[in-house]
Amino acid sequence: MGGRPLRTGIRKDEADAIVANNGWLLTQPADFREEVLRHSVLMHFEAGQTVFRIGDAPGGIYGLVRGNATVNTAPPNLPPKLLQGSLPGYWTGEASFLTRQPRRVELQVRMPTWLLHLPLSQMNRMAYDDPRVIRNFSHILVATLDIATRIISDLQQLNPARRLAATLDRAAASGSDVVMLTQAELGEMACASRRQVNRVLGEFEERGWVRLGYGGFTILDLEALRRFAYSE
Repeated sequence: MGGRPLRTGIRKDEADAIVANNGWLLTQPADFREEVLRHSVLMHFEAGQTVFRIGDAPGGIYGLVRGNATVNTAPPNLPPKLLQGSLPGYWTGEASFLTRQPRRVELQVRMPTWLLHLPLSQMNRMAYDDPRVIRNFSHILVATLDIATRIISDLQQLNPARRLAATLDRAAASGSDVVMLTQAELGEMACASRRQVNRVLGEFEERGWVRLGYGGFTILDLEALRRFAYSE
């Protein structure tokens, strides 16, 4: 892990407010939410850093505050592939706490990014004091399974253009119209060839749905993309 405790930039109370009002923690009881935030450490990662890798020793959970991080994974003995981006309030790393086994996914940072980290030792202490919190932490896993179900559904789209539209919809950050993915990465997530990605994105741009840029895309009409992706 190459991150460091953050001393400049966003304040801890600002970070707490962001994750408390988005994603997993928003759905949790107030006393549990406050304890997680009280014991979490705000950390900063530079673009390109890896927070943890598949096979790393068990560790705690990380919640996205600001920036961009991606989850990569693969079956054993295969190189990790881009699975999903993350939104503010997204947490991951819960499998090590639940199973006591090494990391099963890889978390990488794509731009200067701020994460909250709840160490495994603190999670263990919380569970020792009140075993019911295991259920709260398990909700992260359930959210991950929901994402996996959507990914499977998207990949079952036979039409590559609809598959790419669905992937763009999934990758679009909440409250933001910018998707920080290269065309190659989008193709990897959507199981589409580079030629298919180039052609389809060109069509989407002509329709006024997206604007292509360096290292990413701007979503101009998300509702149109969704209608196209999921229409019969």
